[in-house]
Amino acid sequence: MDVSQFIRANFPLSPAPSVPEIVVHKAGPKSGLWQLAEADAAFGNPYWAYHWGGGLALARYVLDQPEAVVGKRVLDMGAGSGIVGVAAMKAGAASVVAADVDPYAIAALKLNAEANGVAIAAVLGDLTQTEPPEVDVVLVGDLFYNEELATRVAGFLDRCLAKKLVVLVGDPWRATLPRARLKLLKEYPGVDFGSSPGGELHSNAVFAFV
Repeated sequence: MDVSQFIRANFPLSPAPSVPEIVVHKAGPKSGLWQLAEADAAFGNPYWAYHWGGGLALARYVLDQPEAVVGKRVLDMGAGSGIVGVAAMKAGAASVVAADVDPYAIAALKLNAEANGVAIAAVLGDLTQTEPPEVDVVLVGDLFYNEELATRVAGFLDRCLAKKLVVLVGDPWRATLPRARLKLLKEYPGVDFGSSPGGELHSNAVFAFV
């Protein structure tokens, strides 16, 4: 199956909640995610197909505060749909590398970058096991949703700080967020992964990792 073609055909483009400047391919009731799962035994959780609160907050933040990324090399870590990287490019970043462990996320973020008229370099892999790439700013949306992953991500971000990189984190105050390491920069009311249409809004926050 041609994954990119399937996403184009079945995941309609629509403006992102709280970030209407950006359109993304998102799953709907008739998107047929089960067809991707049937075609590939290695198909994982399709996190890339839905909106996440931390990513929405980070995207909103860099568009509203472009000085955070303008002229800089940016890493969008755990990129998912790529909305944060797209926002960084729209805000004036010199370049964006978007990394994710899911090949389906890589396919989706490439399509979303194209739909928004920006160029993003996509990297498939787990960066928590590596040294930071040659960037200036690291943007991390929604990667503290369980304790094991939170520990690995924090270790990687410590290596980023050791290289004098700026690290910004977006998250809706999940339980495993390393709050002692974070400085709150901004909060936005918005949706999160699993939110019902028209349901209660969450407090999605942007932090500096320090």
